[in-house]
Amino acid sequence: MRKDEDTLEYNVGDIVRTKKQHPCGSKLWEITRVGVDFKLKCLGCEHVVVLEREKAKKIITKIEKKVGE
Repeated sequence: MRKDEDTLEYNVGDIVRTKKQHPCGSKLWEITRVGVDFKLKCLGCEHVVVLEREKAKKIITKIEKKVGE
């Protein structure tokens, strides 16, 4: 198990920052589903993408806002 898997817990509703920006210019995404796949919604243009868990964990650099904060 990698170090970041121990420390980062992703939940539906979390706002995350990605390494590369979306073509609309935003780097912020809302997690709308967590499981085998992650479903992310761009906060700039509301485009929705579905990524495999491992790929999503690679592109997410940090959690900007946890759900409930």
